[in-house]
Amino acid sequence: MALTPLHDRVLVKRTEGEEKTSGGLIIPDSAKEKPAEGEVVAVGAGARDEDGDRIEMDVKVGDRILFGKWSGTEVTIDGEEMLMMKESDIMGILS
Repeated sequence: MALTPLHDRVLVKRTEGEEKTSGGLIIPDSAKEKPAEGEVVAVGAGARDEDGDRIEMDVKVGDRILFGKWSGTEVTIDGEEMLMMKESDIMGILS
């Protein structure tokens, strides 16, 4: 199933969290924090301004991004967990 976000929304796939600490200890799944980093999978066309013109999106498919810990809504697409969030929830693009 393909999903295209509307307006200024972005579909994000979280990157995997660290499996070990810097000291080499393995972190169990129950103790891992969900990462606040991910890859943009799909983007909407952009919001509209007061005149009805589209506001261009700053992110594009494939960008690695950093977002807030509580940002977005979890959705499952084809058995894979992803996040749907507004572009304003994204704090930056990682290079």
